Amino acid sequence: MLGAVVALTLLALLGAGVAQMGTGELSIPAAGTISVLRVLVLAALAVHLGELAGVRLAGDGPLPRLWSALAALLGAAASAGLLLLFAAVSGLGLPTVYGMREGRLLLITANAFALAGLCAASRRPALAVVPLAGVICAEALRAHPEAYTPAIGTALTVVHLTAASLWFGALLYVLRTMRLRDGGRDVLVRYARTAAWIFAALVITGTCSTLRRLPLEVVLATAYGRVLLAKLALVGVASLLALTARYRMTRGGDTQAPARIELGVLATIVVVSSLLTVVPDPHWLSPG
Repeated sequence: MLGAVVALTLLALLGAGVAQMGTGELSIPAAGTISVLRVLVLAALAVHLGELAGVRLAGDGPLPRLWSALAALLGAAASAGLLLLFAAVSGLGLPTVYGMREGRLLLITANAFALAGLCAASRRPALAVVPLAGVICAEALRAHPEAYTPAIGTALTVVHLTAASLWFGALLYVLRTMRLRDGGRDVLVRYARTAAWIFAALVITGTCSTLRRLPLEVVLATAYGRVLLAKLALVGVASLLALTARYRMTRGGDTQAPARIELGVLATIVVVSSLLTVVPDPHWLSPG
């Protein structure tokens, strides 16, 4: 476990720089630190949203300890860290940064995570879905600053980010529940039924977003294109693992082994996705 955490941290720290080698693109200041903080934001969202869905999938029986309040606190801290880092890198004061689009969105994300944490600690933890929706919308707006059809890009990202968070977060909660119940195959069966729809939404929105943002002729010539290819390959591996788990489930075989590997691949996808938000945005290459 520790080795995997170290490997993923190194990927976050060095991935953007490696992807930009030979592209001629300008280097991003503090890219490694930004990537690590963005990994924490995406992971916090996935864990919290996944738990909200996982509790419904778990049904009757013992449930694992909730991590949602801690995840929300981590997400708020990481968002605040990104805000402070933005101010430091830009050389601007916080009052000025607050008035900028990037600064406002980071502030909204931090406050939404804090509110989600309060909901998680209350008697109505399901209310956290409202501030988490705010996190997703803020992330989608941050990811699509282009002047042409921004509403389409934002809507695609809202669905894509929601689906990706549910895939990783709900699977994590389901595996923790199965361990607590010494098997609990019924939980995995209910998750598998939902996961099919999640995967369909992920593939459709991801394909549409890619076609909108990146001309095919520059895929290998840009850091964004290279990281995107790595993400697509990992999604393919995770999909095969998910199909393997489903096949074994129908045959009464061991489903936890491929599901655990799938979770590890999804964790890597979270890191790679964070790199996509750090490397230079290629939307300017598109006509319009």
